[in-house]
Amino acid sequence: MMRSAVVALLLALVLPCVVGVQAAEPVAPYRVVGYDFGASWVPGETDTIPWKPIPASQARELDTIIFAFAGIKNGRVVLTDTGARRLDSLVALKKVNPHLRVELSVGGWGAGGFSEAASTAGGRQLFAASATQLVVQHHLDGLDVDWEFPGSDAGGITASPDDRGDFTLLLAAVRSSLDAAAAADGHAYSLSIAAGLGNDLRDVDIAAINRYLDSFNVMTYDMCNKEPPGVHVTCHHSGLDAGPSAPAYVDTVARGVWQFISAGVPPRKLVIGAAFYGHAYGDVTPKDDGLYQPYAKALDLGELSWPRVKAGFMDTDGFVRHWDPDAQAAWSWNAATHTFVTYDDPQSMAAKAAFVKANHLGGIMFWQLGDDPSGELLHAIAQGLDGGAAPATAEGGGK
Repeated sequence: MMRSAVVALLLALVLPCVVGVQAAEPVAPYRVVGYDFGASWVPGETDTIPWKPIPASQARELDTIIFAFAGIKNGRVVLTDTGARRLDSLVALKKVNPHLRVELSVGGWGAGGFSEAASTAGGRQLFAASATQLVVQHHLDGLDVDWEFPGSDAGGITASPDDRGDFTLLLAAVRSSLDAAAAADGHAYSLSIAAGLGNDLRDVDIAAINRYLDSFNVMTYDMCNKEPPGVHVTCHHSGLDAGPSAPAYVDTVARGVWQFISAGVPPRKLVIGAAFYGHAYGDVTPKDDGLYQPYAKALDLGELSWPRVKAGFMDTDGFVRHWDPDAQAAWSWNAATHTFVTYDDPQSMAAKAAFVKANHLGGIMFWQLGDDPSGELLHAIAQGLDGGAAPATAEGGGK
């Protein structure tokens, strides 16, 4: 299977995504993994993150919900009281979907404490023990570590040249702690990371951490911030592949997946990312309807949730939706205002699902459930991956 997956990936990198790639049926169901943002320990944020319960209809289409975020306080992995209550309500959804897995993510962009905790054996043990305690206490199925990113202080967090090795040691400590809990109570606990791609991985030893992980949730979105210094060019922020007009530095899902495959990660451990939100750019050069063109500024509109994209930026108020067959991605262009908007939509979700199946990957994850309240994009993913979620098993030790 490994050899056929590599061949399929090579074809997908050379040809337009998924076209002409044949694949056998997988040996396990594809995973539908949704992050749910309901708490934060990021400086400047509070535990009053807007949040709504997940409808039962959406819970039935999910394999896994990853609740975000726990944080690190004085070396311990901690949850706010509000976060704990919301997390427990997600666990209750197992009544409507007995196969649903609920996991806890620690970290997120701008959340610090990782480098400090990972730097000593005692710190790693405290991190692992406190994280495992939360997993067991809240009757969860696993832990997701979202350190953005080892070796980088770009999020305003502490970084160290030793982060590369310390990250591996931290995951080893967590794996050992989860396995000890599994031996005590008979429940298999999974361990994943929210993984960057490209330069975000320069201080991550992929081959070394692979042995400890059950899956890599690869953040194949927000990929329009990789330009060289002083260069500002629009792109698909979650495009599958790059066409002939794309700059060489543009990251894509296919390139991100190949980065992990080439480091020895089994394809079935890779869960690619999809975005339930978009980004907008202003004062864009009008050539090619704004695609891969210089822009003056990223518009200060925040992350555009899927309902906002549909209501305000798709075939309305001067915006026209376009489709890129090379990237298998949509974008909108306003010729009057020179505004470019990049996003995932149901068609690009279907293309991602086809890519997952063609390349024998593990499934699709997305950020985040609250940005798709009607479940339209979630349904597109579930349908694309053969009708939705099915039982998933955590294999201790990341095997």
